[in-house]
This record gives sequence, structure tokens and C-alpha cells, in this order.
Amino acid sequence: MFRKKRSGGLTYIAQSSTFTGDTEFTAEALIAGKLSGNVSSSHNITIEQDGLIEGKLHCAELRVSGTFKGKLNCEKLNITSTGLVDGEVNCQSMEIFEGGQFIGMRVRDEVAFLPSSKEAKPEIKQPLNNDEIEDAELSVS
Repeated sequence: MFRKKRSGGLTYIAQSSTFTGDTEFTAEALIAGKLSGNVSSSHNITIEQDGLIEGKLHCAELRVSGTFKGKLNCEKLNITSTGLVDGEVNCQSMEIFEGGQFIGMRVRDEVAFLPSSKEAKPEIKQPLNNDEIEDAELSVS
């Protein structure tokens, strides 16, 4: 009876439509056609069963009943029983229904890089004397 109003409406990409390039949605989007390139939205995106997005995608929540291939950054990912996600996914939560497919890698946070060999130098405070070395060898055995 009372439903939450959607701000900004809904964008629908029809099954017979194909778009290539950078795309930004200012409202929720329903994709039945094909998008290729960088796609971004601060709202939710749904890929219908025949829909396809290839490239980089950044959105609030993604529901996949069709196919996504590429690099995804979202708060929540939902892969339905007919959905396929192939690529690198960075999300807070992920739900995969029976029959849904996830092929790729999931990352949760920024990757921490190890320091280079020039930066990573062991800190030596005092050299060990022979008695300390022998004691250490005996305690290891």
C-alpha cells in the first residue's frame, strides 16, 4: 500500500540495445541489453536474464540474473539462479542462489603492498656472541 518512493526514476536498457563507452546512471537501472565500458551509479543496478555488462562497474547494489564480466565494486552482490559473474569483485556482502555462478576472485579491502627490498631492511641491534648462538641452537633442538 505505502511504498518508498524511488528518487530519480528508473533507467531501462532494452534487450535490443547495445551501448559502448562510459555510462553513468543517476537512478536505479534495469539492464536487459548490453553495456560495455565503465559503468557507474550511486544506486542499484539489475542485470536481467538476457542482459550483459562487460567492463568496470561501480554501484550500490548489483543483482545479476544475466551476465557480468569484468571488475565490480559494490556494497552488495546478489547472483540469482541464472546469473553469472566472471571477474574481480570487491563487495561487503555476496549472495549466490543455487545455480548462480561466480568465476573469479573476491577482494574485501585495498591490497596492502609489501615494502620493496630496498625499504625492507632487518633491524640489528647487537651482534650475537658465540655463547648466545650455541644457547639458541640448543633451545631449538
